[in-house]
Amino acid sequence: MKQAQTTITVETQGQGFYDITRDVTDWTDVQSVTTGLLTLFIRHTSASLVIQENADPDVLRDLLNFFRQVAPEGGGYHHDTEGPDDMPAHIRSALTATSLNVPITHGRLVLGTWQGVYLFEHRTHPHRRQIVLHVTGQ
Repeated sequence: MKQAQTTITVETQGQGFYDITRDVTDWTDVQSVTTGLLTLFIRHTSASLVIQENADPDVLRDLLNFFRQVAPEGGGYHHDTEGPDDMPAHIRSALTATSLNVPITHGRLVLGTWQGVYLFEHRTHPHRRQIVLHVTGQ
């Protein structure tokens, strides 16, 4: 059984989806694991990870608008230590995922034809986000 781990850093420019599929795939490809599992974990409470449609950008726009409606800024939250986008970011993160698992078969990530891996930034200002990648397999 082989294991490897790394951390990638993503510079965000504010709310939105950041496609990290290429970074994740490039690192996984050089690990020489033919069958296994990749775990991704984001080390933040106001951003998340999602596997989502990578062909039609309207999907990501609609998702962003949905989450803005579900957890709007100025929603009368008690927690606003870092500004009006602070608590909505935590709610959006709680509704999505802080970790993902993707199988590896024949040395490749088993993503669907239209799937990409995204960092979902919930804050309005730029941030440096760290994502830990951990692969196990043979």
